[in-house]
Amino acid sequence: MKPLFSLVLGLSLVIPLSGHAKEPTTAVSQQEQIKTQPLDKAAIEASFIADAELIRNTYEPKLYSFPAYVIGHYGLRMYRQTLDPKYAMSVWMDMARLTTRLDKFAAEVSSPEQIQKYIDKRIGGYEAVYGKRGKRGKLRYKVTKKMPEYLFVALDLLSPLARANEYGLKHKNDAKFREILRSYDFKKYATDKNMIRAWAAQLANQVYWLRQMGEQDVVDDFIKKFRKTYPDSKDKKLSKKQYSNKIYGMTHIIFAASEYYKKPVAEKDFQWIYDYYRKNFDYIAEHSTKDVVAEVGINFLLAGLEDDPIVFKARQTIQAYINREHGMVPSPRGNTDLISGEHRNTLSIMLLDWRGVHDAPTYLNNPKVFKEMPYGLQPL
Repeated sequence: MKPLFSLVLGLSLVIPLSGHAKEPTTAVSQQEQIKTQPLDKAAIEASFIADAELIRNTYEPKLYSFPAYVIGHYGLRMYRQTLDPKYAMSVWMDMARLTTRLDKFAAEVSSPEQIQKYIDKRIGGYEAVYGKRGKRGKLRYKVTKKMPEYLFVALDLLSPLARANEYGLKHKNDAKFREILRSYDFKKYATDKNMIRAWAAQLANQVYWLRQMGEQDVVDDFIKKFRKTYPDSKDKKLSKKQYSNKIYGMTHIIFAASEYYKKPVAEKDFQWIYDYYRKNFDYIAEHSTKDVVAEVGINFLLAGLEDDPIVFKARQTIQAYINREHGMVPSPRGNTDLISGEHRNTLSIMLLDWRGVHDAPTYLNNPKVFKEMPYGLQPL
């Protein structure tokens, strides 16, 4: 195998190699740049893998200095992609994080009075932090203050329960937590137009988590309302934030249906989404974040469509944004902070060097990972 330096040097006509890659000012100019470059497809595809390794080599030496949530987010996805046991500690830390939250709820937030007190405190804290921060934060606060229990039951409780379920585990107080879940009608949140405008991706996750756990099934209700909230004919009237929210919601429908890269999806089951991507990719690239562009490409990979031209375009789009001095994909404003950019860069690694879907890590399939579980978790 050629050394990485030789490989990159050989691709100098394809990839900018100056210390700091010049970022296109807009996605349109970036797309035009792609069209004018000489294409040696095999060489470019090799460069995708090399660039995924570049980003990995930026993140992994510093991974365990990051917050637990960031470690778990990165490590779980890398384990699920590669099945490499070196990521097992990240998975353990993720289990410990979710167990800590569920232990706290079991001890302090289980009675109706305790739950209401928690909700009141949560919405108050949300207002203080997000209620005056940017359009999205203001919208979320304005919408959610009418249904403040959503912050508790959907964001704070359901999420760790679903993650434990993905691992083939449950908390020792699982029965009580499910009783709490069943006391709320999730259709209320999943079919509210304003909630979708504020929380599209999160709602996509939540309705599929409920189905995955054998609880209330409102997936079809959510998708129907989502499509009515964001008809394709109104795309040009959406703000950039709202358009990004629409595409983010679509990508997360696919992600959630795959149980986050554990299972393949069938294109025909989501034909409306894939048809939309093919018709509108250039518009998506221009009006969405790099995270979303990467997610669109991964959506195709989850359906086994690696040869679809959209995957190649998404990979080239992300590759063109890599800051080679810092070895990562920066924020739209050029920020190269590793922690805040972890989500974007993890997606970029997966897009550029896709390893397929794996039903892992689970208690049954990967017992060594779960040999020593945090107290409070047990097999399903």
